[in-house]
Amino acid sequence: MLKDCSLCPRRCGVNRLAGELGACRSGSKAVVASFGPHFGEEPPLVGFGGSGTIFLSNCNLRCIFCQNCEISHGGEGIAVNPEQLAQMMLALQARGCHNVNFVTPTHFMPQILQALVIAVQQGLRIPIVWNCGGYESVEALKLLDGVVDIYMPDFKYSSAEVAARLSGTPPEGPSSYPAACMEAIKEMHRQVGDLVLDKRGIAVRGLLVRHLVLPNGLAGTEEVMRFLAKLSKNTYVNIMDQYRPCYKAYTVPEINRRITFQEYEAAVEAARRAGLHRFA
Repeated sequence: MLKDCSLCPRRCGVNRLAGELGACRSGSKAVVASFGPHFGEEPPLVGFGGSGTIFLSNCNLRCIFCQNCEISHGGEGIAVNPEQLAQMMLALQARGCHNVNFVTPTHFMPQILQALVIAVQQGLRIPIVWNCGGYESVEALKLLDGVVDIYMPDFKYSSAEVAARLSGTPPEGPSSYPAACMEAIKEMHRQVGDLVLDKRGIAVRGLLVRHLVLPNGLAGTEEVMRFLAKLSKNTYVNIMDQYRPCYKAYTVPEINRRITFQEYEAAVEAARRAGLHRFA
């Protein structure tokens, strides 16, 4: 897949093994920006030992409001080989983290799988979290069946036109953001089902969806929640209120402000109307 890259719905077709770069600007090696215990994730992931996050550089989306633009757009980080990536996972486990949480991993899926083989052979046993932007290829996700324990995708937009303007995805068709995201989330749910917690309230398996509320209803929250409720009324959802205009958000007047309390409350109410009841 790296030789004729089809890891995400863009299907750039570049030969990353030969150094060619597609939309994600990533080559043959995984690039890591940072790793360590994280206590700012959702409570079922954090528990008391933290979520063992590995922040990967670059991204297959081009969100103009990205809050981690230095990493996702600027590519800050260090290229690592599979052995180094495996040792990061084992170090997080040794520190007492409840999971290994790969943040923005889509474009480095083969490299992560290669490293996981090494890590598991050396004793990795905690759950694997796939913390992604939701713009995923079902073909690629099927390679993770039986490997990933917890999927945590974003569902950013219900409108292909808005996604095209704000994240640079195709404005229509099966490779548009909402079309690809819905198919991806269906596949994730098929693999792992609804989120399951242990007796301590810590996630061990399942689907957890993030949805960032945007100003002026641009995220299309009502449609997103209806889709998730149709998938399962027990879908665990984090309706996020932390939007702030970062990176190039100032260039789009509609998103050049924080959301209001009323906008957030309307988003939560939309989820409840759809029949959802499990919230972070």
